[in-house]
Amino acid sequence: MGKDNLLLGKKVLIVDDEPDVLETLSELLDMCDITEASSFEEAKELLETQHFELAILDIMGVSGYELLEITTQKKVVAVMLTAYALTPEDVAKSHKGGAAYYIPKEEMVNIASFLNDILKANEEGKNTWEGWFSRMASFCEKRFGKDWQKSDEEFWERFPFH
Repeated sequence: MGKDNLLLGKKVLIVDDEPDVLETLSELLDMCDITEASSFEEAKELLETQHFELAILDIMGVSGYELLEITTQKKVVAVMLTAYALTPEDVAKSHKGGAAYYIPKEEMVNIASFLNDILKANEEGKNTWEGWFSRMASFCEKRFGKDWQKSDEEFWERFPFH
């Protein structure tokens, strides 16, 4: 089974205020049925009028956390994508807000693998953050330092699959 099979034909909303990011993600996810939005208002309208299976939400430029609330209500699997909101607190906020994953933009090239992890975990009734932790722990340690989980020890102690 090819690694992109789970993504084939999935309806995906990509929300980012940077045209090059929208273009790159659309190319990386060309096996999906992609809809792009470049503003909070446009994304909100699309979420309220169409059905999506997955949403990739930029945190900063398009009020990603507000969009996360909407996707969670609509039962759309949401992934947070960011270049600037790169802190352990943002990882925790994404998780607490109902996101299935948190992806730094510098890891965007692996988006298809991340989304496949999420779909596979959902199919198997597993927590989507299990795959995240195994894939992203070394990135977080490099970026935030080896004590990166100290900022919210209580959260990280309860974090799935720690």
